[in-house]
Amino acid sequence: MNDVVTTPVIAELRDRIARLEGGRARGAEVLPFGLKAIDRVLPGGGLALGCLHEVAGGGNGAIDGAAAALFAAGIAARTKGKVLWCITRQDLFAPAIAHVGLGSNRVIYVEAGDEKSVLACFEEGLRHGGLGAVVAEIARLSMTSSRRLQLAAEGSGTIGIAVRRWRRQTEAADFGQPTASVTRWCVSALPSSPLPVPGVGRARWQLELIRCRAGESADFEVEACDDKGRLALPSDVVYGSPQKEIGRRRASA
Repeated sequence: MNDVVTTPVIAELRDRIARLEGGRARGAEVLPFGLKAIDRVLPGGGLALGCLHEVAGGGNGAIDGAAAALFAAGIAARTKGKVLWCITRQDLFAPAIAHVGLGSNRVIYVEAGDEKSVLACFEEGLRHGGLGAVVAEIARLSMTSSRRLQLAAEGSGTIGIAVRRWRRQTEAADFGQPTASVTRWCVSALPSSPLPVPGVGRARWQLELIRCRAGESADFEVEACDDKGRLALPSDVVYGSPQKEIGRRRASA
């Protein structure tokens, strides 16, 4: 029996069908976190480029919301090229964004009057094709809008990050509605890493991967992004806390 030959035209048609069905195009690149604990649960070993991803704070407070924004900035910092950041509120703290590796020389801020305008800028930025990442702060994201954003991202290969922010508690319920996003994350602030001397250690986050297309949900305790946008595992998570180690020694004794 003769093998079926797949022509470039057929391969392109298959990829188009996969995109229309909400799937990721074959051979799409990924952006690894550089942590095996996270990368191994993500299809392809990292965040899919040319796709839409969602990030939200684990709670309704400003601290978790800031952590979510910094998590998104850390991802964008590890891409190449300019980053378009679409906002409706003038409360994004640029020095904090720069602290996780996304300097002001790389960011183009777009202030829109309402969420409809933000979504329009978000989609246009993804279709541009010359940006490293596009980030947009939005409260509501419908299935129709997310599909348009996903298709725009797939067409250009640019990663899109929707940072979900709410002005009121009733809007938070929208985060539970289905969208076309490839992954959905919740970020919650934790007590900072302990230091052997008085002071404040590196911030910690609880990352919850609550949705991953073609993957499973998971949660991770990590140290916040450094000045290169990279996460790290806390030493007491990697090696075990000193208290646990003492307990193991006493038990073995």
